[in-house]
Amino acid sequence: YNYKLKGVWLIVEELNMLDFELIKKAKEVIKKNYDGLKFNHTVGSALRCKDGSVYVGVNVYSIHGACAEQVALGNAITNGKREFDTIVAINGENGEIMPPCGNCRQIFSDYMPHCSVIIKDGNGLKKIKASELIPYSYHAQY
Repeated sequence: YNYKLKGVWLIVEELNMLDFELIKKAKEVIKKNYDGLKFNHTVGSALRCKDGSVYVGVNVYSIHGACAEQVALGNAITNGKREFDTIVAINGENGEIMPPCGNCRQIFSDYMPHCSVIIKDGNGLKKIKASELIPYSYHAQY
């Protein structure tokens, strides 16, 4: 169905059982690796590929850091995956679904614009295409 966000109409999908399983995997990975003191592993992510395989990641920080979504995407790519279905990120402190940051939105636009992203708003959980998260995104000319 269509959904209006800040004056822009977006195409929104309902979540299915596979999506709730993906959320569960993201919660499991951050629960297993949560560290709010030393390494700041505070976000977990799960990415489902078109073939049904799931790759997880947690955020990593040092001088430069990588978001959990980027780690999950890198994990999938490292394992030869190139077609992605759905991604989600979970806050390790409260278990809430987190929207992707601006940098992740740009990476999604580059690597997986047709992938669905699970988000939460005042009306609950929904999925929208990554390409809709960052209108007028930058695209490198290769």
